Amino acid sequence: MDHLIKDTATLELYAWLDPDAELPGWDVLTGNPFGTSLPEDQFTTVQNYFAEYHLEYYRQRLYNNFPSRLHALLLFATRVDAENFRAKHPGRVFGKTLVRARSQGAYVVSFHDSSWLDYLRLPHSLSLTTLYEVSSHYWKGALVEEIGLRFMNERWREPPVIEALFQGTLEPIHRQQHTPWLPGFS
Repeated sequence: MDHLIKDTATLELYAWLDPDAELPGWDVLTGNPFGTSLPEDQFTTVQNYFAEYHLEYYRQRLYNNFPSRLHALLLFATRVDAENFRAKHPGRVFGKTLVRARSQGAYVVSFHDSSWLDYLRLPHSLSLTTLYEVSSHYWKGALVEEIGLRFMNERWREPPVIEALFQGTLEPIHRQQHTPWLPGFS
């Protein structure tokens, strides 16, 4: 499947939202499309900015036909991806409801493994060459598990969580009960 789609065919995507919230956008202050950073976690906020900056930098220079993460709705490709995100990041979805949305009319959407962002957010120093390679893999639609990443001299593996960068109109079609899980429990 091509991971960049410009079409009018109906598409269904998923998002975790606060119970009274509209479809998600980009939270510029936290660098987190799925909720706010924990107040005591300033390092995470810095890492979020770092990751987003580098992805946008390389998108503008080499992949400008893709939607910008800064101007697109950030959703999940499938319910399974949304559930996998919850399993990896329970604190980011705590108290939120899973919403299914359907596209209306023309749109542009690209699909990417959000585990690349998890890798960029790790507490490490990456060379410009490595930042280019990671960004390139992200924008080309590669899965983290396909690439031999290393962190602290060990193989770093993460299951894929496919996010959708969507530009167009969406209509919410289904809300589930909010997640009862507390952060850290499944």
